[in-house]
Amino acid sequence: MTAAVLLVVSVGILSRTSTGQDDAPDAPKQASVSPELQKKYDAFEKMVSGVKLIGSFTVTGSNTDELQKEEYSIKSVTKLPEGDLWMFRARVKYGDNDYTVPLPLDVKWAGDTPMITLTDFEILGQGPFSARVVFHNGKYAGTWSHGEVGGHLFGVLEPLKSKQADNKSP
Repeated sequence: MTAAVLLVVSVGILSRTSTGQDDAPDAPKQASVSPELQKKYDAFEKMVSGVKLIGSFTVTGSNTDELQKEEYSIKSVTKLPEGDLWMFRARVKYGDNDYTVPLPLDVKWAGDTPMITLTDFEILGQGPFSARVVFHNGKYAGTWSHGEVGGHLFGVLEPLKSKQADNKSP
């Protein structure tokens, strides 16, 4: 279920895509950002575009001897002009679900470290999800919750093979 978390978490979808910028490849950059901030934006975009996040998640209170596997594919990430919003085009795959969706997600910065933040993010009628996921040095880690259930997630970023993220559209 946390595959939905990271990128809707994954990762709602419908609740914020009404910006009309779901999939706009030429979304304008924020008008007035410092060169230092633009450098962070560009590095983040490069780090998480065209990658697969491969890792595991835990459920608090459950046996952690056998970690649950998770996998997310991100085709592209683009900074939107509104505040901290970024448009992720991501493949969400869990259970029998497998689709590519545009996800407008908040990204905050702790120094030079980007963090996806979700708070009570509605996901396709499944109720609210919350997460905090940081990216650093080819790895990701964070926390997630869905109602009373939650845990941790972590893994590595690997380059996508050609056209791997273009599976299905919602």
